[in-house]
Amino acid sequence: MHLFHQRGPLHDLPDTPEAYDAVLADVVEQALARLTPEGSLEHPDCTDDIGDTSLGITSLLALAWQRGKDPRLPEAVGRSLAFHLRERVYRDDNPGYPNLRARGRALPYARYVLAAGAHPIGDWPSTVWALLQAVNLLDVLDTPDGRDLAGDGQRAELLEVARGYWTWLTEATFFNPQEAGNQAIGCVVGGLMLARRLPPEEGGRVRARALALYSEEIRAHRVRDRGALLPPEHGGAYDNNYGPISLSFLAQAHRVSGEQVFAEDGEALARYIDARLTNGGFDNGGPRYSEQHSAFESVLGLRYFGARIGADLGRYRGDSRWARYAAKPDGGVDGHFAWMLVWQIQDDSRWHREPSTASARHQLRAGTVSVAFDDRMTPAVVEAAGTYCLAAAVDRQHGFGPVTDGFLLCRPMGAVRVRDVRADGLAAKLVTTPVVGRDHVLRYVRSLYVTDGTALWTTVAVERLDGTPYLLAGLPYAQDDGDRVRRTADCAVASAGTLRLTHPAGTGAEYFDARAALTQEQAAFALAADPRGYGDPDAGWRHLVASTALEAGPITDAPDDLHVFAVRHGSAEPLTVSVRRGEDGLTVRTGAFTAVLGPDDAHGEPTLAVRAGSR
Repeated sequence: MHLFHQRGPLHDLPDTPEAYDAVLADVVEQALARLTPEGSLEHPDCTDDIGDTSLGITSLLALAWQRGKDPRLPEAVGRSLAFHLRERVYRDDNPGYPNLRARGRALPYARYVLAAGAHPIGDWPSTVWALLQAVNLLDVLDTPDGRDLAGDGQRAELLEVARGYWTWLTEATFFNPQEAGNQAIGCVVGGLMLARRLPPEEGGRVRARALALYSEEIRAHRVRDRGALLPPEHGGAYDNNYGPISLSFLAQAHRVSGEQVFAEDGEALARYIDARLTNGGFDNGGPRYSEQHSAFESVLGLRYFGARIGADLGRYRGDSRWARYAAKPDGGVDGHFAWMLVWQIQDDSRWHREPSTASARHQLRAGTVSVAFDDRMTPAVVEAAGTYCLAAAVDRQHGFGPVTDGFLLCRPMGAVRVRDVRADGLAAKLVTTPVVGRDHVLRYVRSLYVTDGTALWTTVAVERLDGTPYLLAGLPYAQDDGDRVRRTADCAVASAGTLRLTHPAGTGAEYFDARAALTQEQAAFALAADPRGYGDPDAGWRHLVASTALEAGPITDAPDDLHVFAVRHGSAEPLTVSVRRGEDGLTVRTGAFTAVLGPDDAHGEPTLAVRAGSR
């Protein structure tokens, strides 16, 4: 089976003006065929996330008119705008809405679900989205060409509604009630864009309020993950669906305001994404979705900031079903998030297609091999030969490292030290982690990762352990399959000691067997405390008791006081590794490289030397 949402790299989509004109032409034909006598452009199957969708398509039609002057569009824009202003602007408080700070103010807002009280929790983001659709449309209506699309009365009414949306979002309700960074930054963008359409004094106040909200309500509450401060997403540090969408909002905020803070924070988030993203563009994890990737919604941010930091962020695997715009199961345009298509068409940045050459603490990457490390500096995803391995689980413990008597030695008890080296066409990372086992003895786990760009060698050394230890070396999970990613339960791997692929003996949601037709996201939501879409799949996955796992035994050719484990991802050919202690430190030899793990320097940092060959 294929993963549902992870498909082709986003930078494979043509992004020339001609390509975007073809996209808009497609939207125009769908919209003109759909336009109802009342002026609605909503998809007939749309029931939720609906309050802004007709207006979103109207804004796309206005952009198409600006670029191509199709004579059919002025009437369609006028009729559909009238529909939104007449039928989709609500002023009565939605019964049961839990986030109001002031009632009965008759301010306009947009509904997530049209029926009163049916699903009021989504009204805040739906109103953000409606504000963004409105300001995009106003940008066109305020040009000389735009006068052909709407009269002064319609334009003035839309501006007044946009003012009201902003006031409802920032005064009548609690700000960012879902703790969703993408929604909150989107609201700030709406304020910054609205300010440009207002008289100078009023616009200045709105702009100042938007910047203050960003500083006080978003930036001040950033969450640290893998060394980076990130806008919190649905209560967590990062979500692989919404995080890149936040990046797009930061790009637009910088484009329209010029404020350096948006560039700084966008570049920090972009570097974080580059570090956690595999070479092949696979990623998983997040407090809202584990594997549901965005597509066109992420293009602006990944392209804009990828160019700024010099990284190939376009390798991110998007969902091609939403490659150009939000779509329903029949492929028809929805109108949701239409502003992102508008902005990416207006933006003239281009994809940076070369990998960043800078070393990143939380990633090792070369050629077709990559390791993304988590906050503990244990691998979260290992990629080699087009196969992705996740961190495995044993006895409710998750990670990558030595196991003795069921105890996994990968949780740091002190500072984790890292050394990166590139030499002779090799990229290497040495991670030294102090750990404490059940016997309360402090040990140092030294994990060496070396790649030539086609395979990954991992050598782990630790003071000698009792019992029959082994290395927990990953959960084979997925493989590249053209422009899709498919589930797998196997991978090309070799060990210098014994090697076995085990599957959990237990049954139930707490046991993940990679041979089952089940995705990580499905399993994570089954273990989450709340329903799918509201629970935290990352928290659910942490309840996993055991999983399919690669288990590698220690090598025999090692110092007597050490247990050393050695595996190679990317090839199943026999592997031979020797480890010797000498005056220079611990020397690791394979047929491909020789590495010397030297003594710590004067600051306690590990030293490492690597050269090609075994001599």
